[in-house]
Amino acid sequence: MKKKTGHAPDTLLMITIIILTIFGLVMLSSASSDLGKMQFNDSYYYIKHQITFGLSIGIIGFLFGYFIYYQRLKKIIFPALLVSIFFLALVFTKFGSLVNNTNRWLKFGFLSFQPAELMKLTYITYLSAWLSNVKIKRESNFQEGFIPFLIISGIIAVLLLLQPATSIVAIILLSGLIMYFISGTKLKYLLFIFLIVIIVFGAFILVTPYRLSRITSFLHQNNNVQAQNFQLNQALIAIGSGGVWGVGYGGSATKASYLPAPIDDSIFAIIGEELGFIGASIVIILFAFLVFRLFYLAFKTGDRFGKLYLIGFGSVVGIQAFVNMASISGIIPLTGVPLPFISYGGTSLAVFLTMSGIALNITKYI
Repeated sequence: MKKKTGHAPDTLLMITIIILTIFGLVMLSSASSDLGKMQFNDSYYYIKHQITFGLSIGIIGFLFGYFIYYQRLKKIIFPALLVSIFFLALVFTKFGSLVNNTNRWLKFGFLSFQPAELMKLTYITYLSAWLSNVKIKRESNFQEGFIPFLIISGIIAVLLLLQPATSIVAIILLSGLIMYFISGTKLKYLLFIFLIVIIVFGAFILVTPYRLSRITSFLHQNNNVQAQNFQLNQALIAIGSGGVWGVGYGGSATKASYLPAPIDDSIFAIIGEELGFIGASIVIILFAFLVFRLFYLAFKTGDRFGKLYLIGFGSVVGIQAFVNMASISGIIPLTGVPLPFISYGGTSLAVFLTMSGIALNITKYI
């Protein structure tokens, strides 16, 4: 494959990604200080871990995605997807690590990671390559254009639901549907997939008590301050305590012991408490601009693979950021989804930085 001559990447996109990454490290340092002190007698334990296993590996992935000619990813992405699926299945073996009653981690010695996060990268990239293949007659051939998508997505969804990682399934599949729609597929296929997703999700919610309890507790938020509602109530207290300008960086009173998961899915509440409405609004604007920029650049490029990848990446970031911030603000039920680039999690940060590198690579050829 002949490599085209590239130019400088999109400056605004790069600046936004850098700002979110640095801001995430700064906020994590504050949100994790008390927790690190209590658990490990080291206020900087979590930020050091994030830099070592998240940022460092993420920079390597970013550089790989940025410098390799992105069209070459088509040749390796299917094997990479199969490896990701294998890792998803491996969490149910002796290599899997049970954390908070979920099988989401693989552990090899001192190294552990979440295969579900890796799936975001491989699934979006594979789908971009597959949907951009002009030899596949998706519009006219049901077997070529719909069945493969349904089979791959179904296998991934089942493995994720069994972990369980319901929210990640929703993020990945919804992003895939957006890409499938943009690629020019028939509307009846999308409606059929949507119907299947609704039925499957409804069934899983009904047969798993903890999922159902999240829905019912969300519908009765004011009934109690215990169990399922405790995290949400504490998050709302933290956000409300911040007011317009916040209590100041490092001044959160809830991160010490009151707010569950202050470094994970609750970190937006810490942002609202310490930086106030203004700071939280800036974070929302940054994510909105990042998604808008990715979609704008997607429709600007003439390459189908690049276009679909940017759409997919923008969808994953946008949906996940919305779900995190909306759930911790009481708009939708709690999900446990981390905030992209900001929440603690080395695998998540490394994957998003790698995907960012590929996205910036694509912008060099627009």
